Amino acid sequence: MAQAQVFENKKPVLGINSLGRIGKLTLWHHINRKYFKEIIINQGREIGTGLDSVVQAIEKDSTYGLMHKFLYGVKAERFIEIVDEKQGKLLIDGIPVTVLREARNPADIPWRQYGADIVVDCTGKFKDPTVASDNKSGSIRGHLNGGAKVVINSSPFKIKNKALSLPEDAATMIYGINHTSFNPKKHLIVSAASCTTTGLAHMVKPLLENEETSNILTASMSTVHAVTNTQSVLDSVPKAGEKDLRKNRSILDSIILTSTNAAKALAEVIPQVQNIGFMADSIRIPASTMSLIVLNATFQARRGAATTINTKMLNELYSKAAANNPDKLMRFTMEQNVSADLFGIDAAVIIEGQFNHTRTAFINLDCSHIPNLPADIAKAFPEKVLKVPVVHAKIFGWYDNEYGSYTNRMGDLTVYIHKNIL
Repeated sequence: MAQAQVFENKKPVLGINSLGRIGKLTLWHHINRKYFKEIIINQGREIGTGLDSVVQAIEKDSTYGLMHKFLYGVKAERFIEIVDEKQGKLLIDGIPVTVLREARNPADIPWRQYGADIVVDCTGKFKDPTVASDNKSGSIRGHLNGGAKVVINSSPFKIKNKALSLPEDAATMIYGINHTSFNPKKHLIVSAASCTTTGLAHMVKPLLENEETSNILTASMSTVHAVTNTQSVLDSVPKAGEKDLRKNRSILDSIILTSTNAAKALAEVIPQVQNIGFMADSIRIPASTMSLIVLNATFQARRGAATTINTKMLNELYSKAAANNPDKLMRFTMEQNVSADLFGIDAAVIIEGQFNHTRTAFINLDCSHIPNLPADIAKAFPEKVLKVPVVHAKIFGWYDNEYGSYTNRMGDLTVYIHKNIL
């Protein structure tokens, strides 16, 4: 029998490493989706007093409530049961789930034994794809040693040795942006980028695909971001070498300024962005989920476009892009929402049309400061000033940085890759 036929008849099994925020919600996503017929979770340690503690950690959530009610509605009944305490076997909504509690190093997790061809690493610890698979401290590549054919990392890549570049078998992909670039003969390790990059990419894509708005001179982004587990609940003492002291301050009482690599990651999934001077930063706020991207973009107005690139035009652009998006990855709304209205909404980003706005102006460029400007061109401007018409735009996009946006898009990516594994 041909290899493709063998794979087609094989039961799809998913591996998830870690039951942290994204790990647990990834489990929720795939329990709901029913594509994978069995799920293997590796926690690498005992949890509480046994499987009952595991069950409670899985089905209860401070942000989204009870698993069964969140996925299926307020009348839904509990659907998780313990099958075998010793072997860590559960049955969740009819899907067999095994919880492994021994190996911490990815290379030691027996994915092959359970038939898990694809593994999603949700630890947030193994970000460097250049680290060898047999590294004693662990490596994202270790999952390949354990039997996985492809590993998806639920965080952006971060190469510690700046002299090294991204290996050829690694790539960053966002579903709906560049996921079709997956090459089963080449890619073994895939980063699903970050929640912010996912939302931002779906905001920028419609602009670059439109002729009038494709010429972005410069752009910046601030994300008003919900807290994450990298922050402290109460003030704590920074670890040795820690540079960002703000993250050690209490998340309960403060608005905290920090950095984000969203601009760099965006250029990895949308190469056109490399030609734009793009900046990004993050403002952490005391909220459990739901974040807001504030995208500032400056366009060089094309002939006659100074009057057509305006708020109405941008809203129509996003409205049409949302309507023509069969998977509803990007949505558009003119409702007056607050963040609490959008918990769990299945969309990479939700454009807030009522708050978008633009302004058309002229930038006065002093020709004497333009390097290598030919003299004959300089003479064409007797006042030595070049007036360039530009349009400044401020575009707002909501995204549920945990389940609704990021986890769902990574789930889409996981299924797509699994269907295309050789």
